[in-house]
Amino acid sequence: MKAYNPENAPEPGSWLKLDEQERIVLVEAWHRAAHIKLPNVTAHAALHTVVENQIAMNLEPVVRAMHRLTKEGLTRHDAVHAISSVVATHLFDILKEGQGDNADTSQARYFAAVERLTVTSWRQGGK
Repeated sequence: MKAYNPENAPEPGSWLKLDEQERIVLVEAWHRAAHIKLPNVTAHAALHTVVENQIAMNLEPVVRAMHRLTKEGLTRHDAVHAISSVVATHLFDILKEGQGDNADTSQARYFAAVERLTVTSWRQGGK
């Protein structure tokens, strides 16, 4: 895989064969080429990569969210951003609250948040 475009899902096998850093670099390169100004392109690309990894691994709640969000009118790129916002919030909550949950409980909390995600809730900032 030589390039990334968030409007087209990467072929799962090719995507997952790449090293994690290679995936992030591809996402960064796309955003730079698109002249999208970001406060931190690497952090942004890392969140894109998390979502793309989850889709490539066929994690059902994330795949369902992607379908639901695009059906509700978001571009694929914006749907990645919407799901990324849930990833970021989940990570922030873990760090802020020092949740001592086991991995299964933490994953269940994340998946539940992804399942609740709608275009409206994303546009309202999760409120």
